[in-house]
Amino acid sequence: MDNIVTRDVVFANGSVELAGSLGVPQCGEATCAGVVLVGGSGPSDRHNDTFFPPLRQHLLNAGIAVLSYDKRGVGGSTGDWRGATLTDLAADADAAVDFLRRQSQVRSEQVGLFGHSEGGWVVLRAATGREDIPWVVTSSCPGVSPAVQERHALAHHLRETRRDSQDDIVRTLDLYDRLIEAGRNDADLATAVRLVESAGRPPGLAYYWAAHDDEHLWTFLKRKQDHDPIGDIVGLRCPLLAFFGSEDRLVPIADSLREFGTAVCRTARPHRATLTVEVLPGADHRLRLPNAAEPAPGYFDKLTRWLQQVQQVQ
Repeated sequence: MDNIVTRDVVFANGSVELAGSLGVPQCGEATCAGVVLVGGSGPSDRHNDTFFPPLRQHLLNAGIAVLSYDKRGVGGSTGDWRGATLTDLAADADAAVDFLRRQSQVRSEQVGLFGHSEGGWVVLRAATGREDIPWVVTSSCPGVSPAVQERHALAHHLRETRRDSQDDIVRTLDLYDRLIEAGRNDADLATAVRLVESAGRPPGLAYYWAAHDDEHLWTFLKRKQDHDPIGDIVGLRCPLLAFFGSEDRLVPIADSLREFGTAVCRTARPHRATLTVEVLPGADHRLRLPNAAEPAPGYFDKLTRWLQQVQQVQ
């Protein structure tokens, strides 16, 4: 679609100002559906590194308005994501939905949520807390807690990337488990550092620990580590589409599929709260094939077709 208007925007969640980019297809007097894109872990901006731009363009070409924003404390947004909880980040996504719903060319009842990785946990939490979200899409969102997901990613890194000995793998994962337990006991960073130093600071732990040797980040991790996404999936009132890549080394795919499936089989869930799962063969955490710059073939078509279907039945 050639006629697309894109502009920088700012909206607020309480005292936090969130800066983003809004793209709206120009369809004459017609209005369009909309989606809020929520990025992954760490200091993710409105582009979520390079993952969101091709997704944004595809959705705009399909006639869907797109809003994405810098996480609090990143880019043009105020605040500090390290001082937030996942519930705080979900409230930011709520504010983004409300802002997009207020745009005159957007059908307010057709504004959904898309979350990548950690952003999947965020949009599930946001959607469960309100009744006006028509649909949710998650991309590479673990069905397990952050602590379990990080352990899985660390174990893969030790075995496949570093190729550590079995003894070194066991020692590093044991230290990781002790750090998680320290977090559950609300240990401060100094205590965590002593654990790492007393274990000889195993090199393989740097994959997890190097970026976390920070008081604010350690506090964020403690709050986040035992987040259970299943309660939010159970509480959804709308259709959910969950994408995974079969070669994702950061997420335990089989465990996540089992957890998602178990959650949606709970009794008394709303009849609209369906689950559709797409596992893209050979794709990684960003849903890309090896050495590819964009998601795997078929991904965009599957996404658009599903969105068209759920909009028709509502």
